[in-house]
Amino acid sequence: MPVSALALVILAGLIHACWNIAAKKAGGDVRFSFFSSVVMMVFWAPVGLWLGWQQVPGWGVTEWGFVFASGVIHSIYFVVLLRGYRKADLTVVYPLARGSGPLLSSLVAILFLGEQISALGVAGIVAVVGGVFLIAGGPGLFRQSRGEEQTRRIHKGMLYGLLTGVFIASYTVIDGYAVKVVLMSPILLDYVGNFVRLGFLAPAVLRNVAEARSLWHMQWKYAAVVGVVSPVSYVLVLYAMQVAPLSHVAPAREVSMLFAALLGGHLLGEGDRRARFLGAACIGGGVMALALG
Repeated sequence: MPVSALALVILAGLIHACWNIAAKKAGGDVRFSFFSSVVMMVFWAPVGLWLGWQQVPGWGVTEWGFVFASGVIHSIYFVVLLRGYRKADLTVVYPLARGSGPLLSSLVAILFLGEQISALGVAGIVAVVGGVFLIAGGPGLFRQSRGEEQTRRIHKGMLYGLLTGVFIASYTVIDGYAVKVVLMSPILLDYVGNFVRLGFLAPAVLRNVAEARSLWHMQWKYAAVVGVVSPVSYVLVLYAMQVAPLSHVAPAREVSMLFAALLGGHLLGEGDRRARFLGAACIGGGVMALALG
């Protein structure tokens, strides 16, 4: 992986961990996802219009198909992620989501997109996924000694984390193909796809506008953070995909777990510090192996 791509991925990881902490603190549902998309639409409109003025009119069925697919999958992903955050701890949901997603997307890239990966790259993937598992709690995830309620909460977190990972793998492969093969602009793919997300999520808001308005007053600060910052992290990753194999970029994104362990554990008071730091070390080693492989 080129050093430039690695730098983009590391910066994206820091940003990604920060906006997930904001989303967790918001405690929102599908309507929070809509609020975030509205903020993104408004704040990033100058960039979207500037780039889209010349490129979007030239799009055909293929480009619009990728925009629609990306928008729908991103919508479902964020709704499932938010539900997981309401039902369980971030330090369970986030690691499992981020760990299972790249594993699946890397396998798809290798098996179906013809990408090659060295033995060192494979070791890097294993280290990243292993580190994510440790941060999530390691073997302790499966113990029943924590109490029935805590065990049930952990198992819910695992379920939502893995389900979120499926959607992460899906949009990673779809968006990666769009920017690498179809040669779509990463910024436009994400920005125009946001309008699909708005249409997909709007019915949940329109069912009870008064309640949505009340939620907006309580959650707008967190929605602003997610709407302004989250596109930056993902666009950086899409640009990295243009110059590096998807099977390297997808697992390397999990450096965000290093930041989530250090920031999220402190701010939210979750997780075992020893396991988090050991997991972070595995992730750091895995990222280095991917960069060299």
